[in-house]
Amino acid sequence: MSDETLVTVEASIGRRFMGVGILLALGVMLLYLGMTLPADPLGRVFLIVFGALAVWGADAMRRATSSSIELRRDGLYDQDGTLIARIDNIKRMDRGILAFKPSNGFILLLTEPMPRAWRPGLWWRFGRRVGVGGVTSAGMTKGMSEILSTLMPSEAD
Repeated sequence: MSDETLVTVEASIGRRFMGVGILLALGVMLLYLGMTLPADPLGRVFLIVFGALAVWGADAMRRATSSSIELRRDGLYDQDGTLIARIDNIKRMDRGILAFKPSNGFILLLTEPMPRAWRPGLWWRFGRRVGVGGVTSAGMTKGMSEILSTLMPSEAD
């Protein structure tokens, strides 16, 4: 059965709270400074725009981290059914300490590029690269990566 969920990774409550809280605090602080500092108009616009972007990012992370990532026999999926990566499209996985990957996560290199997508704090996909992790627990993503590595096609194929 391809729709059988083998393992699920969710955002850790503490990490989710910290990630959203820090982004929200940054946004509120930038907005406050942009409205109260007697700076030049360009500086004020800069602070207000980036403050609004930080608040928007906090809300995007809050919504994204309420979901989870599911590993099925045919691929990685978001809880809402969005395909993150098909197993047969994965070329290799990098879990190394020096890899450009999300915190507590791993990176997948795909054979065929997929459309860009981003769930802040949970996963992102840009072309041939997929990052999984962020505000997830290290144990959950390590377990998922171990099972995923057994499902991936071998490099000798």
